[in-house]
Amino acid sequence: MVIRTDTIVDNYLTTMEEVVRSLPRRAIQQAVDILYECWLRGGTVFTLGNGGSASTASHLACDLAKATMAPGRRRLKALALVDNVPLVSAWTNDSGFGSVFAEQLEPWLRAEDVLVALSVHGGSGDGDAGPWSQNLAPAVALARSRGARVIGLSGFGGGLLRDEADVCIVVPAGQEPLGTPLVESLHVAVHHLLCVALRQRIAGAGPDAGPDAGPDAGPDAGPDAGPDGGPDAGPDGRRDRGDLPGHSQSG
Repeated sequence: MVIRTDTIVDNYLTTMEEVVRSLPRRAIQQAVDILYECWLRGGTVFTLGNGGSASTASHLACDLAKATMAPGRRRLKALALVDNVPLVSAWTNDSGFGSVFAEQLEPWLRAEDVLVALSVHGGSGDGDAGPWSQNLAPAVALARSRGARVIGLSGFGGGLLRDEADVCIVVPAGQEPLGTPLVESLHVAVHHLLCVALRQRIAGAGPDAGPDAGPDAGPDAGPDAGPDGGPDAGPDGRRDRGDLPGHSQSG
């Protein structure tokens, strides 16, 4: 049976439109709040992923560092854990692929930092080489033990990231052959939205959060003071900040 090209194109774009309309807007708002709080506290955002998600992690770190800049405001620090190929290969060679992110984070990760983990299946499932994204779980566990926040971007029901992240933006697509390309495509769209929103939040920050202020700028400037109620007001199934070691509800 021959399938017409126009049918393939129409099906893909129609499905994408439906998925976009169903994106979890509240979770996206919460992620912006967490990133804004990281900026307020002088923290660093670390991004990670595998395969196509590694590409998105690198792109996201670039945009967080560059595209969120606002005049008169200090810049956000962001690093992608996929970019140092020699270090990734060294940890893979010596300790296995599952170690590559957690071992890079070990000397750097602090309570004021944020880990953004990207995975189509959320770190769940397996293939010929064993569990998919086996390196996500140790990195997320390290972040939780240090009191850092975790943002997940996933699809296919969310997997591990939906259960373990403070906020997980789950693209509501979970059926191949369109599931993986749609999830990866919309992760890029969401990451651009995060950066656009974060830049506007930074540009509109009060004087206490300016470039001369320390990382512990006044509490009134934090995300909990905003109209969205801050990252702790999420729906059921998303981890409250108080559930993490080293965190209190007051931040």
